[in-house]
Amino acid sequence: MRYRAGTYDVIVIGAGHAGSEAALASARMGCKTLLLTINLDTIAFMPCNPSIGGPAKGIVVREIDALGGQMGYNTDLTYLQMRLLNTGKGPAVQALRAQSDKAFYGRMMKQTLENETNLTLKQGMVEEILTAGGRASGVRTNTGAEYEGRAIVLTTGTYLRGRIIIGDVSYQSGPNGQLPAMKLTDSLIDLGFSLVRFKTGTPPRVNRNTIRFDHLSVQPGDENPLQFSFRDDIEKRDQLSCYLTYTSEATHEIIGENLHRAPMFSGDIEGRGPRYCPSIEDKVVRFKERPSHQVFLEPEGRDTAEWYVQGMSTSLPEDVQIKMLRSIKGLEEVEMLRPGYAIEYDAMVPTQLDLTLETKAVPGLFTAGQINGTSGYEEAAGQGLMAGINAALSVLGKEPLILDRSEAYIGVMIDDLVTKGTTEPYRLLTSRAEYRLLLRHDNADARLMEKGYRIGLLPLHRYERFLRKQALIDLEKDRLVNTKVQPDDARVLFAGMDVDQPKMTQSMAQLLRRPEVNYEKIRKIRPPEMELSEEVTSQVEIDFKYEGYVKRQEAEIERQKKLEKKELPVNISYASIRGLSNEAKERLSVIRPRNIGQASRVEGVTPADISVLLIYLESAGKQEVAHG
Repeated sequence: MRYRAGTYDVIVIGAGHAGSEAALASARMGCKTLLLTINLDTIAFMPCNPSIGGPAKGIVVREIDALGGQMGYNTDLTYLQMRLLNTGKGPAVQALRAQSDKAFYGRMMKQTLENETNLTLKQGMVEEILTAGGRASGVRTNTGAEYEGRAIVLTTGTYLRGRIIIGDVSYQSGPNGQLPAMKLTDSLIDLGFSLVRFKTGTPPRVNRNTIRFDHLSVQPGDENPLQFSFRDDIEKRDQLSCYLTYTSEATHEIIGENLHRAPMFSGDIEGRGPRYCPSIEDKVVRFKERPSHQVFLEPEGRDTAEWYVQGMSTSLPEDVQIKMLRSIKGLEEVEMLRPGYAIEYDAMVPTQLDLTLETKAVPGLFTAGQINGTSGYEEAAGQGLMAGINAALSVLGKEPLILDRSEAYIGVMIDDLVTKGTTEPYRLLTSRAEYRLLLRHDNADARLMEKGYRIGLLPLHRYERFLRKQALIDLEKDRLVNTKVQPDDARVLFAGMDVDQPKMTQSMAQLLRRPEVNYEKIRKIRPPEMELSEEVTSQVEIDFKYEGYVKRQEAEIERQKKLEKKELPVNISYASIRGLSNEAKERLSVIRPRNIGQASRVEGVTPADISVLLIYLESAGKQEVAHG
């Protein structure tokens, strides 16, 4: 029996990391929002490692926070351990990583959703996307409830026709034994969408009371941990340690003897898995010369004995998994609480999306997260935030928000997906960002907070905090430029160093640009009038030390922006443009890029094709002038 259950501005399907951000963004921007999820008890669930951040991913979390999203703040409230990674490298690759309390993280996100004005949270399994007049108009659940919506955001994660595989055992399931969404795929196919089959996996969980910690290397958190969120009201938390061990020769022998029982080698797994997060059996086969692989043991919460075995993702049979675990130092007597598994699921071909994450075939329908072919909580949350923002902006009749590749890792990710597509679960890497020196974790607020405030997602008090911080940075930079230091005073900076000493009066800014000098040394010579936070001083130091490199990247960005400003007509017929290669005609007709810059990144489009398009635009412009 079908019945009308309500009318909303925006309907979000799925309450994982993408859905939570999408729903909060839409509601906070003033839209009446409905969030539907299969199970209210698994909101913001972490079926894999309960960690947030890492290289590139940690920068995304800070970008989410700068725009007014929730993931960073929720992590700061619930982490078990916080570390800044790559401290021995440059600032472009440094990033925070937190081990989160799995259950606490979900509870806090659920509480936030429940208490958000304009947001209604309901349990329900969506089976059909409804349309009217060629647009998305609502959804229908398995109980017959029909909800009308002006915009729909689809964030189904790995639930679409989910299938779990453990050895020769397989069954229909969502992650960690949840109900799968079996019928929604049919609705998407009926609407004309192309889908692919992807696969991901997870390792076993073990009982901490059976781990021999005295045999392991301890991995503590940072003594003075940073935080993801740009706020002043976050209290530091007591941290738990993680531990490091390694696979052994015996581990590799057990895997080798049982490869015939491994689904990924027997052909039982159809889906394409993530290249950058391989299973342990895949690592052993691909890297035969390596005698061992790292294994990290990480807590899943303060109130549970369940620990995560990072580095041991597997779909081998359960009896093989326990043998593997007990062949590892420190795990000789370990008890396995849950076996590892592989999960297959349906995903959209992301080239069917616009840069707003709205589908091209069905206006009003947006998709975000793993349904778009990505892996990772952070990638999902970043997409969810942007889909929620753009769904709300479309309902409000405002211009969409599209982040450029030079503005955010989120922009890099969405552009990669929409322009290039992906043949495997996509993972963000620092190497994907050509302007990564500008896209640092320390300056996410400077890059994005104005945008978050302008669209109505970032509250005024947080934006004012940002403005105060920027004012302090600017004042201190001016002070360092205008404060001169005599050679005799400057020599104390280089005491005991075999480096050239200053022979002339220099500004403090000039001295700070030298690799041997940091802000702390400079401050001791001429301290500022007021005490400045590390958040301010580290930004000042980075700005001076990398000023030359930054200016070069900014010049590259300006050149690229000239191409981005050359917009391509929406209804352009690429097939009729003489001089374009057949491959370019085919790819451009599918992607339908917004501008020449995006067209230049489409796979199969050559510089010669771009020249043809530029000539075409120029001639089209002249014809318009002539006809006018």
